[in-house]
Amino acid sequence: MKIVADEGVDRRVVGRLRQSGHQVWYVSEMEPGITDEAVLELANREGAVLLTADKDFGELVFRQERMVKGVILIRLAGISPDPQEVATRYVIGEIILFSFCFFTFAKIPGPL
Repeated sequence: MKIVADEGVDRRVVGRLRQSGHQVWYVSEMEPGITDEAVLELANREGAVLLTADKDFGELVFRQERMVKGVILIRLAGISPDPQEVATRYVIGEIILFSFCFFTFAKIPGPL
């Protein structure tokens, strides 16, 4: 899965996602401090899902109806990094599984 990780995402979570085979652009490594609009543009340009801990993206995506492939909001403050990694990988795995199942279901020929 292609993922743009906002700078509020823990570096260890990003590392684990990469180890799991995901392509991750990490704002903290690329251009820290860029605007939320620029982060959304990056996600759209790369065809990636946005992974963030910042609720401000709700304003951009839902109220301003800015286009994006998807947003995963992780609010895991107060949880140590290891459980954060596990929870994030689980959620992304479920999204991939759901997407695969939906795509497979949509391609079944003939009436159900």
